Amino acid sequence: MAATGEGKKEEADYKRLHSFPLIRHTDMPEEMRVETMELCVTACEKFATNNESAAKMIKESMDKKFGSSWHVVIGEGFGFEVTHEVKNLLYMFFGGSLAVCVWKCS
Repeated sequence: MAATGEGKKEEADYKRLHSFPLIRHTDMPEEMRVETMELCVTACEKFATNNESAAKMIKESMDKKFGSSWHVVIGEGFGFEVTHEVKNLLYMFFGGSLAVCVWKCS
């Protein structure tokens, strides 16, 4: 019993330590990158238990702000290979192991 409680405490500590966004790869201009990163953090915090709703919020906001054809994938433990428009890709981690990939292709 004590080990289970201790394991959950360690996991909570890990998530608290790694709650900042960590950009793994991007080719976006600085202003777009900052806005997209803040949007991703807001969506992931607002819909902490529903990645689909978070992805939908990010996609709709990006479509309005930067034009249509944005795609968003949020999850843990996935790989990807995408074709995207130059200067329109962001791949980041948030909350430790939650990955967010945002890209535009038309």
